[in-house]
Amino acid sequence: MIIGVGIDVAEIDRFAEVMERTPSMVDRLFVEQELYLPSGERRGIASLAVRFAAKEALAKALGAPGGLRWTDAEVVTEDSGRPRLIVRGTVAARATELGVRNWHVSLSHDAGVASAVVIAEG
Repeated sequence: MIIGVGIDVAEIDRFAEVMERTPSMVDRLFVEQELYLPSGERRGIASLAVRFAAKEALAKALGAPGGLRWTDAEVVTEDSGRPRLIVRGTVAARATELGVRNWHVSLSHDAGVASAVVIAEG
């Protein structure tokens, strides 16, 4: 059963401007593993923007309650290239409250826009 669906888009250039203007946002939005590729190279701004969009979509799928911590949701990429969500803390608590057992996530970035869809399944 679908418990919630969220979608979000982020303009990549605007996201980059915010990150430049407020560097502390990086630590509030992302965990260390999201910032770097397995090779140790820092992810590009489009990759970070799409991860931010996924976190926004996740919050919407959970009903957009207050009090969720951005770093309690992590977007990882499986070896196959498939994106996956790892939730903990405030996000896991809300998901448990709603009966979420599985997550489905789709990410894309093209033409200066990052987009994400998240489905919470019970």
